[in-house]
Amino acid sequence: MEKERQLLIVYPHPDDESFSVAGVAAMQADMGVPVTYACLTLGEMGRNLGNPPFATRESLPHIRKKELIAACEAIGIQDLRMMGLRDKTVEFEDDEKMIAMMRQLIDELNPSLVVTFLPNYCVHPDHEATARAVKEAVRRTPKPQRPTLYGVGFANNTVEEMGEPDVIIDISAYREHKYNALKAHASQTGWMLQELENREDSHGETTEDAWFSTEKFYTITFDDE
Repeated sequence: MEKERQLLIVYPHPDDESFSVAGVAAMQADMGVPVTYACLTLGEMGRNLGNPPFATRESLPHIRKKELIAACEAIGIQDLRMMGLRDKTVEFEDDEKMIAMMRQLIDELNPSLVVTFLPNYCVHPDHEATARAVKEAVRRTPKPQRPTLYGVGFANNTVEEMGEPDVIIDISAYREHKYNALKAHASQTGWMLQELENREDSHGETTEDAWFSTEKFYTITFDDE
């Protein structure tokens, strides 16, 4: 992967970044690229409270904030922006307000690459609202300054309707960064990581084969390109 000028990552929830782009972000940070993560909410409505539970509904926002900071440290993200929206309400935010928020980030940072979800293929309403706003904000950027836009799609029908992702990046050298970032989100990911370890024990698959070898993206393009 070539060195970017500036990487901007935009997702609605803590842990979205670790599942989707931790390896790429770590790689770019390792090359000296400024990496900014705009996390729209603290995921305070998350269903998981740890396994076994160690959070309560009241303590979860504070816990997830600490987990987010720790995950960004594990990845090497230098600039974490907590944007202050509320979990499970992003879909109800005014579209123009959301687009303006994204435009402000793009104007300030002048990123060469923006990573978010793939519109229509990211399942959760807050994911869709985020992806829609980021795409429109990038579209409104004048072409000479317009960054490349990557989207992560994981709906069941993504490959059937969109084909295979056109960008596949080898992140195997940054396996530990991604693993440690996911591990930092313990309230949400503890059971998943345990499941991966159990799969490795019972089937001989390695966690690297299952999760940590590549990250895949769709390049989002616009009609005027």
